[in-house]
Amino acid sequence: MERQTIQSLQDKASVDSLFLVKEKHVAVGKNGRPFMGLQLGDATGTIDARLWDRVDELAREFEVGDVLRIKGLVQLFQNRKQLIVHKLERIDPSTVNFEEFIPQASKNVDDMLVELLQMVRTMKNDHLRQLVLDTLEDPEIRPMILKAPAAKSIHHAWLGGLLEHILSICKIMDFMGTHYPFLNRDLLLFGGIFHDIGKLWELSYDNGISYTDRGRLVGHMQIACELIDKKASRILGFNEELRDICKHIILSHHGKLEYGSPKRPKFLEAMVVAMVDDFDSKVSTLKTVIDSERGSGEKWSRYSDLFDRYFLLEDMNEKF
Repeated sequence: MERQTIQSLQDKASVDSLFLVKEKHVAVGKNGRPFMGLQLGDATGTIDARLWDRVDELAREFEVGDVLRIKGLVQLFQNRKQLIVHKLERIDPSTVNFEEFIPQASKNVDDMLVELLQMVRTMKNDHLRQLVLDTLEDPEIRPMILKAPAAKSIHHAWLGGLLEHILSICKIMDFMGTHYPFLNRDLLLFGGIFHDIGKLWELSYDNGISYTDRGRLVGHMQIACELIDKKASRILGFNEELRDICKHIILSHHGKLEYGSPKRPKFLEAMVVAMVDDFDSKVSTLKTVIDSERGSGEKWSRYSDLFDRYFLLEDMNEKF
C-alpha cells in the first residue's frame, strides 16, 4: 500500500493509509449521536478526524500512540480539512517505523550539535565548561540528544526538537551575556543547555512521543539535578555552592510555582533562563499553530485555547 501523507491530502480525496493517533476522545454531537474525535499525524503534519459509526466498540480497539490503517474521505469543515473515518484497523507496532510518523527538525542535528559545542568551549568557568562538555559528549547521551523531542505536544515536539530548542536559547543567551555584561554568561549557557536535559529520560519517542515511567514519577527537573551530581562528582574542585546554583536554575526555570517549578527564580541569571525558555517555547508553539492554519486559505486562525485569541495568518515578510 502506497502511503498517503497528511500534507498531500486534498478535499474530497479517498483515503487508505497509515496514521499515528495523537489524540482521541469520545463525545456526543449536536444531533445526539456519539462520535469519536481524533487527531491523526505523520511526519508531514496533523489532521482532525471524526468517526460516527460503532464508536464505543472501535474506541476499545486502540489507544493514543497506536498506528492505524484508516479508510475514509477528506472533507472541508469550516474551510479546514477533516478526515471522515469509515474503517480503521490497528497496526502491529513491531511492523511500524515510527520515525515516519513523527516530524523531524528542519535543521541538520549534527550541525546543530557542532554549533552548540563550539559555543560551550568559549565558557570561561572551567568547572561549568567541563560539566557541560562531559554531558554533551557522553557516549550514552550524545546519540539521545540528536533525536530527542523537547515536549510531547506543545513546543519543539519533533525528533531533534530538544537540541533545536537548546541551541536557540543558547544563541539568545550569548547575546544576553554581551548586551547585559553584568550577567554571568556561563550560567546563562549552562541554563540553556541543562534546563530541559532531563527530558532525554522523561520522554520516549519509540512509539510516538510519550512519557516514560521515570518521567511521570520523577520528572525532568529532578533527573537533571541527579545528572549534575553524577557529573560534578567527577570534576575536581566542583564545589557544593556551584552545584546549588546550577540546581536552582533548573528547579526554577518554569518561572512560577503554578507552572510546575518547585522554586521561583532567585537571582538574575535564573530569572533570565526562565524568561528566555518561556519566550522560545511560545515562539515555536505559535509558529507551529500558524503554519498548520495557513493552508486553510483563511485570513484568521481558529480560536486558540492555548493563547486565548485568534491569530492573523498573513506572512509579514511577504506582506511588507
